[in-house]
Amino acid sequence: MSRQMGDSHRRFLQTMMSNGIVDEQGARTLHQYCCETHNTQHAPDKLDDFIDAINSKLQPMFMQIRKGMSEDNGHQFYALVNMAETDVTRMSSDYADNELELFRKTMDQIVGSENGTASSTDILNSADTLTTKKLKKSETEHLLNRLVHDQWLSEKRGEYTLSTRCIIEMEPYIRTMYQEQVKVCHICHNIALQCQICENPTCGIKIHNPCVARYFKGRSEPRCPACDDFWPHEIPEVRRPQSSQSKR
Repeated sequence: MSRQMGDSHRRFLQTMMSNGIVDEQGARTLHQYCCETHNTQHAPDKLDDFIDAINSKLQPMFMQIRKGMSEDNGHQFYALVNMAETDVTRMSSDYADNELELFRKTMDQIVGSENGTASSTDILNSADTLTTKKLKKSETEHLLNRLVHDQWLSEKRGEYTLSTRCIIEMEPYIRTMYQEQVKVCHICHNIALQCQICENPTCGIKIHNPCVARYFKGRSEPRCPACDDFWPHEIPEVRRPQSSQSKR
């Protein structure tokens, strides 16, 4: 497959630079639109080759369009990633030092929890322990709203998780900083924060909820794929993509 960059590739990249992250259906729709707009051949099954051509030109600028999975629903996403900065310092142009410190503490809570979440109450309490300038409650709440809006965190009923964008962009940092705590999903081998855990103390593998849904679908008696013990957790239903959207 040709690695030559054309106008269709440039238009695709411009949209990725504007959106930051798109789901797989959105990327496929955008791929078709860019090809048709610039009268180039559209091969629906060649999206990854199309993106590889863009990535080959982005490499000298330490940028990459990287693919990852939403822990919430298992859908695939594409994110434009800055490879030069792999840690929280990539956010320093948008956030103050004390805001970044609180974000790091929030990451500590999320990664260290059993279910990959941190409550708003725990985050608000940690704002009182900052070594940099303290944050008031109203400032902390405003910061959390910003982090959700900027797609670094996701929030549901007062519980915060790392967003799909955050996990895709900061995976090297997360694996390095939390190597004793982070495990990967036994099925997809990506970082597993929101997941189910085998209760066999000699096993303890983790599986993302969407991977659980797909792996155990149609099985009358779910058993751990690693140790063959009975899998006691509720098996969620497989969630299908509904429409093209950005993931926060």
